[in-house]
Amino acid sequence: MLAPHISVVNLGCRVNRVESDRITADLMRLGFAMVEPQDAELIVINTCAVTGEAEAKTRKAVRHALAHPKEPYVVVTGCVVNLHPEELLELSDRVIAEPSKIDVAERVCEVLGVESDSVAACSDGDVVDALGRSRLGVKIQDGCNHRCTYCIVWKARGPERSVPVESVLEQVREAQEAGVPEVVLTGVNLGAYDGKSATDEHVEIDELLEAIMERTSIPHVRISSVEPMDISEPLLKVMARYPQRIAPFLHLPVQSGCTATLHRMGRPYSAEAFEETVRMIRANLPQASLSCDVIVGFPGETDAEFEESLALCRRVGFSRMHVFRYSKRPGTLAADMPDQVPPEVMAERSRRMRAAAQELAIADARRRVGTVERAVLEYG
Repeated sequence: MLAPHISVVNLGCRVNRVESDRITADLMRLGFAMVEPQDAELIVINTCAVTGEAEAKTRKAVRHALAHPKEPYVVVTGCVVNLHPEELLELSDRVIAEPSKIDVAERVCEVLGVESDSVAACSDGDVVDALGRSRLGVKIQDGCNHRCTYCIVWKARGPERSVPVESVLEQVREAQEAGVPEVVLTGVNLGAYDGKSATDEHVEIDELLEAIMERTSIPHVRISSVEPMDISEPLLKVMARYPQRIAPFLHLPVQSGCTATLHRMGRPYSAEAFEETVRMIRANLPQASLSCDVIVGFPGETDAEFEESLALCRRVGFSRMHVFRYSKRPGTLAADMPDQVPPEVMAERSRRMRAAAQELAIADARRRVGTVERAVLEYG
């Protein structure tokens, strides 16, 4: 039979990207033809709820999908679906919510009236080749047990859970056999990895990384975001032992460089402790590239507190910064805090922080002039 035409649209974080790739792989294994959204009979949208703006983009994406001339069904999954699916379901009778991402392919078959064994499946290698990327994400962890006062993600993602070691190694080998030069280990709270192996009930992130180095021949591994309090000496030692295979890169979601602001955010460290962590990183990985997430305009953030945050970022010398204006999320403690920062003040602080980020990126690039750096050319 002629394979139904499907499109997968991803919104949001790197973890979502990995999950969308997995949904695509599941659909391809069932024999569905992956096409651009305008040519699809059904569109899967992996939604994001990290900020109010992200939720607005989700609703816009669903409306846009519904407007395509083929009048496709739209299967929505992801964080918005887990928080308030009614906001999407009310847009059209053609919108179907599937809270479980591992069941999306089955739901697609159900919606289209297709038996899962009635289409020719393709191999794992074909799937990886079709994704056409030089870098593939490997999800090793999901969920978060922290309760940062600004964050809604823990409600959408649930408690922490980790992928077993053998399953992680299998995914890495799959990428390796397909000729992918780099995998990126991803998770909602990556540093909280606590996986099981045949001999150990509690394998931590540094031990998992060591296992990947010893039991696979993947050319390059990159670690995505790790919370500052989860950076450990053992993790850094493993990274330093394999300089040709593990990228000397860490993304640290510092969120603020002011201890008082961090306390209101519910972050379990001080600005001083964060800088001590950076010194530990530099001691073990002198050439490491550090990036960060930082929020401006958190409730109660005074001019002086913002200046502290800006000064810390300058002292650390991040190579890249993701600057976010505080987004008020209903259902979080921060949403009801006093002294909400006016939008125009947030905008000015964002402008200044972004300007500093650009200066720091240029300074980092200049420091590397004359050095030899390993690189993976990105495509796909």
